[in-house]
Amino acid sequence: MKLGIDKIGVWPTTLALDVARLADARGRDRDEVRATYLADERALSPQWEDPVTMAVNAARTVLTTEDLAEVELLLVSSETSVDREKPLSTWVHRFLGLGSHCRNLEIKHACYGATGAMAMAMAWLGSPLWRGGKVLVINTDNSLLCVGEPYEYVVGAGAAAVLVSRDPSMLAIETDLTGIYANEITDVMRPTSRIETGNGEASLYSYLEALGGSWEDYAERAGQPDVDAHFAQTVFHMPFGGMALRAHRSWLGMNGRYGKADVKEHFARTTLPSLRYTRRLGGSYGASTFVGLLGLLDTPDAVQAGDRVGVFAFGAGSCAEFYSGIVGAQAHAQASKAGTAALFDERLQLTVPEYEQVERGRDASIGLREYVPPKAGLRGWYEQRYAGRELLVLDGVHDYVRDYRWS
Repeated sequence: MKLGIDKIGVWPTTLALDVARLADARGRDRDEVRATYLADERALSPQWEDPVTMAVNAARTVLTTEDLAEVELLLVSSETSVDREKPLSTWVHRFLGLGSHCRNLEIKHACYGATGAMAMAMAWLGSPLWRGGKVLVINTDNSLLCVGEPYEYVVGAGAAAVLVSRDPSMLAIETDLTGIYANEITDVMRPTSRIETGNGEASLYSYLEALGGSWEDYAERAGQPDVDAHFAQTVFHMPFGGMALRAHRSWLGMNGRYGKADVKEHFARTTLPSLRYTRRLGGSYGASTFVGLLGLLDTPDAVQAGDRVGVFAFGAGSCAEFYSGIVGAQAHAQASKAGTAALFDERLQLTVPEYEQVERGRDASIGLREYVPPKAGLRGWYEQRYAGRELLVLDGVHDYVRDYRWS
């Protein structure tokens, strides 16, 4: 039985900030910032979007009516839930028009949640509970207020929707070659719905420790493979693009490869293609590896049908997974059909004052009993990009009840 990914759709939000422009405003060298973080832009969403709308809009970029009719399980992963009881998945279920016999759940495990959800999806598809349909896994997140913080260059917003099925067309997961590593650590936290904090150094070491532990488990199951013979490409969890380079360097070191020139060439050849969209998105949390995978599969000649791709997913707290998949014959066609590059190109490029206004406005709206998102301003962006486009938007919050509508 083959299990894996049929389609991937990404919603990169509709607003972007040039990292170089932000560096200029903060008095930093723009070339140094871009080179360190391997980032060109970061995403942020307008105040009439939230994790619910991003999840729905991501799914609607690629899923047809026929696809949605086949979904029998919906798993929505997020660390930016808008309610501590009512799950995001209920709204997503409703606005995607999924059937009343479709189970839905919200899942949380920092940035690992989406990959954990995909593992659950595949287990479901191979279990007696399977009724013949597919599973939709969505990760949706946005960063919290970080204006003026050192890491504001690399946080972001967005969602990725992944359709998981038997006989997948994009990537068949090798379910017998999965490496796991879990270890409790307090590195990154959201102690309230308005605070995102933690220990950056602890998070870095936790990430690299988890990469080593999960790779060791994978390599043992795979018979200690030679990385060049085994993998055509690798995708690493990317809280920012530069972390993929650090992870790649560490991973090669685990396999006896330390030369600076060798690491640089190897990274450019086997991992850099996965940064195609991440460099323009910033931190996308649990969606990171799926955004990277889509970018890789949407890059001509980066991989061919039958190639093996290695994927490393990590979530603070912590849990990690190193797994692999075989590229399907329709992978590039499906990735191209998603139209992701156009979605990035259509975004409104903000000035730094506009960016700060949007972020402070969103922060001030969190937890309000009554709230109506301002749709004026931003150079008439709502009228240009949303009005009449049938995108899901947040209409308002009334007595804490969130109201959504189609634009």
